[in-house]
Amino acid sequence: MTKAPPRRAKIQDVAEAAGVAIKTVSRVLNNEPNVREETRQRVLAIVKKLNYHPSLSARSLAGRRSFLIGLIYENPSANYIVDVQHGAMARCREDRFQLLMHQVTGKGEEMERDVLGLVDQTHLDGLIVTAPLSESVDLMRALDRRALPFVRVAPNDAPHPTPYVDMDDAGAAREMTEYLIGLGHRRIGFIVGHPDHFASGQRLVGYQAALAAHGIEFQERYVRQGYFIFESGMEAARELLTQADPPTAIFASNDDMAAGVLMAAHELGFSVPERLSVAGFDDTYIAKTVWPRLTTVHQPTYDLAYTATNLLLQMLQTGAAPQSMRLGYRLVCRASTAVVHK
Repeated sequence: MTKAPPRRAKIQDVAEAAGVAIKTVSRVLNNEPNVREETRQRVLAIVKKLNYHPSLSARSLAGRRSFLIGLIYENPSANYIVDVQHGAMARCREDRFQLLMHQVTGKGEEMERDVLGLVDQTHLDGLIVTAPLSESVDLMRALDRRALPFVRVAPNDAPHPTPYVDMDDAGAAREMTEYLIGLGHRRIGFIVGHPDHFASGQRLVGYQAALAAHGIEFQERYVRQGYFIFESGMEAARELLTQADPPTAIFASNDDMAAGVLMAAHELGFSVPERLSVAGFDDTYIAKTVWPRLTTVHQPTYDLAYTATNLLLQMLQTGAAPQSMRLGYRLVCRASTAVVHK
């Protein structure tokens, strides 16, 4: 005879074992104020002992929330999106929120309809808006009309009162370019990121600023347009490396494109780093798995998403917009760059 599965603990069981009202248990689980710390700890101990897991629907009814946060993205780099997802999900789990990832399609009004349709159909408590969606003034206005709390990741410089999290893209690109200059490189190629991303322009600004600071003439022939994907980096590198006077170093605006540069260099017989130094941006998983491993800018992608989610949860709890934050970066020097060979 098949043994019946053990009965799943209910909120009534937790309340009875802890000697408190069901409403008190609900307040503890929803991390609400006005609960004595001794009571909170007793309830949490019983929750753990009984292995109680509140259903999302029950929490929603008790707290008048969906406990569902959306994260929308359009970035074509899978490595970037994985880091963003992990960062946001880690913070959601701490407060027992669910995370809904949604890839936005279309441009302009079609994009706005896509996002607003998501909001209306799922009853999200709030939204994390990543670049380049975070740069759309029209989308920000549409979300304002819905009165939906949201936090932006890496927006542009258009003013908006909602909080955001970003990093200094121009400063990071300048520092990486100066690192290559310090290795003796003077012919430094640069692959620009997707033209729809504000960060792409900022990284180009940083590259140009470093050249100017060291008295190196900026030459358009050493710059190519990329789209943050492997194939665009490979194609751009082929064009740069088949010139009569090719660069001795190529700095790509993300790691996916830098991996494409490595592929093109291998195809064309440019040994890395002996004949060509290659640098990327982001420090995603691919930077550690290609050969040689990439020198790159460590963008705190995980931390950007984690911090953005934290700001959003603060907004939901207090009803007030917290201060925006800028996170740091660092250069990670690996085997793909070396002193230039004269």
